[in-house]
Amino acid sequence: MVVRSLAALALSALALSVAAQTPAERAASATKKVNGSFIRANAAKTPDWPSVGLDYAETRYSRLDQINAGNVKQLGLVWSYNLESTRGVEATPLVVDGVMYVTASWSVVHAIDVRSGQRIWSYDPQVDKSKGFRGCCDVVNRGVALWEGKVYVGAYDGRLIALDAASGRVLWEKDTLIDHARSYTITGAPRVFKGKVLIGNGGAEYGVRGYITAYDANTGDQKWRWFTVPGDPAKPYEDASMARAAKTWDPSGKYWEAGGGGTVWDTMAFDPELNLMYIGTGNGSPWARSKRSPKGGDNLYLASIVALDPDTGAYKWHYQETPGDNWDYTSTQPMILADIKVAGKPRKVILHAPKNGFFFVIDRTNGKFISAKNFVEVNWASGYDTKGRPIEIAAARQNDKPGESMPGPYGAHNWHPMSFNPQTGLVYLPAQHVPINLMDDKDWKFNENVALRPHSNQGWNTAMFLNAAPPTSKPMGRLVAWDPVAQKEAWGVEHVSPWNGGTLTTAGNLVFQGTADGRMVAYDAKTGAKLWETPTGTGVVAAPSTYLVDGKQYVSIAVGWGGVYGQATRATERQGPGTVYTFAVGGTAKMPDFVEYRAGKLLQGVKYDAAKVEAGTGLYVSNCVLCHGVPGVDRGGNIPNLGTMDAAFIENLDKFVFKGPAMARGMPDFTGKLSMDDVEAIKAFIQGTVDAVRPK
Repeated sequence: MVVRSLAALALSALALSVAAQTPAERAASATKKVNGSFIRANAAKTPDWPSVGLDYAETRYSRLDQINAGNVKQLGLVWSYNLESTRGVEATPLVVDGVMYVTASWSVVHAIDVRSGQRIWSYDPQVDKSKGFRGCCDVVNRGVALWEGKVYVGAYDGRLIALDAASGRVLWEKDTLIDHARSYTITGAPRVFKGKVLIGNGGAEYGVRGYITAYDANTGDQKWRWFTVPGDPAKPYEDASMARAAKTWDPSGKYWEAGGGGTVWDTMAFDPELNLMYIGTGNGSPWARSKRSPKGGDNLYLASIVALDPDTGAYKWHYQETPGDNWDYTSTQPMILADIKVAGKPRKVILHAPKNGFFFVIDRTNGKFISAKNFVEVNWASGYDTKGRPIEIAAARQNDKPGESMPGPYGAHNWHPMSFNPQTGLVYLPAQHVPINLMDDKDWKFNENVALRPHSNQGWNTAMFLNAAPPTSKPMGRLVAWDPVAQKEAWGVEHVSPWNGGTLTTAGNLVFQGTADGRMVAYDAKTGAKLWETPTGTGVVAAPSTYLVDGKQYVSIAVGWGGVYGQATRATERQGPGTVYTFAVGGTAKMPDFVEYRAGKLLQGVKYDAAKVEAGTGLYVSNCVLCHGVPGVDRGGNIPNLGTMDAAFIENLDKFVFKGPAMARGMPDFTGKLSMDDVEAIKAFIQGTVDAVRPK
């Protein structure tokens, strides 16, 4: 009893000490201790969530069990926080000692006091919103990194910024881009390994060369950079890995002019014992291998997992999941490091479910292939051979006419994080299918703007036509519990739409996931039985986190519909600003109010010349379709569908496309890109298409 009383007194004194601190003081003291030792120690009991994937292995497995399958029904809202954003929110909240750091769209960082739900500070990097078109997939950000009193964020425009964790003051800022004439962006979360901040970039649809860079966490000095694909062979290769890679590319395609691709726009992980860091690389630029490498070849290191030395950036090994990528099958989807038994023997592995639809188990000590099995329906390969090469179906590369690839470019699994529970041995994976067909653009030339080439007037360079014929497959969204040892599904839950949120799993036998139709759900980790759900107002794409504050477990999720799929379509009827929800057992706070989407009445009354509809079709595809969708057909997501706008908007379209007011929200300026005649043709296409689909 005496020991228990002393412990209670100690906890009480600690609580009083914490309460005496200001939120800024708590932020400073909380984050100063975050370093490699702290992250590794935290992984043993996971009271905090100090890095984007929770631990270096990116497992997203919390050892907390205060919230469990027996009491999860008692979860209630403790507080909600307005992120003041209208575009996609993809960040996982980081929390240390009750201080939360989370990002909204446009790379805005928020520091929040978990005890009160109140803002400590926010930082806006002031990204030029008229340049939002430079990214394929919404103006999103997947979160921050913490290290010794600093918060690191990658800004959409390519800057890496270090902030003081207590105040949000800028400590240093670095331009990470190698060529500002090309459309590089940053949407991924930085990682810090061994005192170095790691960041990659996006932009392979636009014609860029991928790379990852390490910066000193204290000073911002560049320490090393590794390119993912070779550059101009007329110039010296940066290292031996680039010289080897060049042998797998056909120089007659002048692949370096379109960059080659391979961008490192999301996943990273680190094994301190092996002193290896791992990255996933992206798709080819352009997508069509027939254009970037006409004689074929694997095109290293596209669509690969690559191991690097974190101290020097030196290449160690790679495994290519999609040789000669031809379908936008990136390998940038989140990976997990795990120790599992394979054929009865312990193995150190990487678990990975990239866009191409196969679940991979790879030896992380040497990159050797162990197994792969498709977790969704695929039609480009029948499987993988014992050497880890895909057994391709020949027709999958015959792109002289529209072919519906399964998975499509949205991927069987995209950036939405998966999690691994060592208690159940299962990986919890957001799987999906978005119908789309591809056809090679045989006349494609780099940076040439031609009608009907998707977003070619916005800088896209895929060398492919998208949906030149209507797709026939059906969209699908599914939560899959995957057994990586047996390589089969243990259980699954069907969702009403693709593009559902990332997952969190816990020692309380729980899996949490947000959904596209606006719910946060908890499932039994062993069986998939639904145990609890709550509305979130709008669709969820990010992953939750969980942590302890003053001995109590909380679960938080950042909500904001968006991403590439969420720009033009949705699965809810309500909308609202980006919001952080925080739940705990016994929470009784009221949900914030949300408004209904526009009624969606079809556009009517805009006068147009029917003879201009055909020209308008090509212009709409090369300028508008990937953001606004097909007028009157798609529903609109966080960007409105132009087929349901007020007629006055479309009648005055020129006032919006030429230095219009929507530039402040991300609308590009089409001055010099479109003429008044072009605008009239686009108006004709919009109203003409709506008239064609209007119920008779």
